[in-house]
This record gives sequence, C-alpha cells and structure tokens, in this order.
Amino acid sequence: MAKINTADFLAAIKEMSVLELSELVKAIEEEFGVTAAAPVAVAGAAPAAAEEAAPSEVSVILKHPGQGKLAVIKLVKELLGLGLADAKKLVDSAPSPVKEKVSPEEAEQLKAKLVEAGAEVEIK
Repeated sequence: MAKINTADFLAAIKEMSVLELSELVKAIEEEFGVTAAAPVAVAGAAPAAAEEAAPSEVSVILKHPGQGKLAVIKLVKELLGLGLADAKKLVDSAPSPVKEKVSPEEAEQLKAKLVEAGAEVEIK
C-alpha cells in the first residue's frame, strides 16, 4: 500500500459523508485499540467552548399568532415589507420562519416586537 501524506488524507476526509466518517472512526478504534472519547478533564471545558461559539446567524420562527392575529399580520407586513396577502399567508402558516439568517441581536428585536403584538415566537 502506498503511503499518503497528511494533506491528501485531510482532503479525503473532507469529502466523506458523516456516515463514512463514523465508520472510519470505528475502524480506527478497532484496528488500534483506542477510543475517540474525550477524557473527563477535557469534557469539563466543552461547555465554555460552546458558549464562545454562539451562532452568528439565527432564524425567527412564528410559532402561533396568538390572540392578536390581526396585529401580528400588520406587524409582519410592516417589518418584512410584504403585501397584506403575503403577510396573512405567512402568519396563517405558523409555525413558520419570519426571518432567517439574521444576527442574534436583530432576532431579539424582531421577537420582542412580535411578542408585544401577541405572537408566540422562537429563535433557533
């Protein structure tokens, strides 16, 4: 078997599917008698790393228009620059995304306005 260099190996890994990567990890664990599980000391540091890697883009999801459906339709129309029919269709199809790939700050502002109008909103 020919030797492959690190760059070629990494390029091959980049092209693998998640299932193929999982199978590769299992094969390496069996072949060399090792485990890919993180040591306990390292696992304790994982939550701090997760907090630092907060998502840069989120989606605002309208879960339910609530009691103030008309107010929510008007607000969606205004916020998104939609026509009345399109805003009504979006609100009627809840749960549905109101705005996707926005900053967390913008998402919080949209959520606050929609909640004030009576809607149930979720940020993902």
